[in-house]
Amino acid sequence: MARRRLTTEEIELWRKVTRQAERLHPELPESVRPKTLPKPKPTKAPLARFEAFELGQTAKPKPQKNNLKPAMTERLAAAPVQMDQKAFARLKRGKLKPEGRIDLHGMRMDTAHPVLVRFILTAQAQGKRLVLVITGKGKDRDEPGPIPTPRGVLRNQVPQWLSLPPLAQAVLQVTPAHISHGGDGAYYVYLRRIR
Repeated sequence: MARRRLTTEEIELWRKVTRQAERLHPELPESVRPKTLPKPKPTKAPLARFEAFELGQTAKPKPQKNNLKPAMTERLAAAPVQMDQKAFARLKRGKLKPEGRIDLHGMRMDTAHPVLVRFILTAQAQGKRLVLVITGKGKDRDEPGPIPTPRGVLRNQVPQWLSLPPLAQAVLQVTPAHISHGGDGAYYVYLRRIR
């Protein structure tokens, strides 16, 4: 793009502005002021020293695929062990025999909760230490919608009931049952002793 030439009116206007403007440094004569700044001298950059480098050290962690609440069996497996370690190891291998059992198959939540409360408190009063609560694995939903629904309502609700009053004071440990006692469709409930 070519520059255009200033008109005589623009040149006259510029001269008028320069006559009326005040100098920033009036003490310096016009001849002392440099017209252009000198070029800066190039400085030598010091030789770069590299820190120890590991492959992927600055990589960002991959985002999780979803932020859903973990499954009940995963949460129970991650829970700290409250009972004796040796007894817990035998329990996980299915070597301890439950002293009582209750089957909640086919029950609705409103009928299963009072039955479970009565069973656990009665078993503790009788001095039983290990009982088996069978919930079933639950049905698959016919129409999976956009909101994920856990499989098996009682299977997910029973551990929550066991951690709330009045059952929380009676229950020491809840863990998924061994495959010989029902696997994912049942829970071992280790009860506290009455003192």
